[in-house]
Amino acid sequence: MLEDIGKNAIIGSKQVMRAMQEGKLQRVYLANNVDAFLRGKVCEAARAAGVEVTPAPNMKELGQACRIDVGAACVGIPRERRE
Repeated sequence: MLEDIGKNAIIGSKQVMRAMQEGKLQRVYLANNVDAFLRGKVCEAARAAGVEVTPAPNMKELGQACRIDVGAACVGIPRERRE
């Protein structure tokens, strides 16, 4: 499920929110155990930006998929660049 998280992934809610506003993301992984306020904020921004939200099992597993030592509430997958 988390197989498309690569080295270009955007990790963390503030960075993901900014990237969505700038139209840079194609998908956001959102951990199932984030608080309701953050979930609503991310989902609303994703809906406005036309970004797919995919649930992730939990913050710990999402952090591990990103190869970081802490949990991650959300992770953004950048759009493919077309040159």
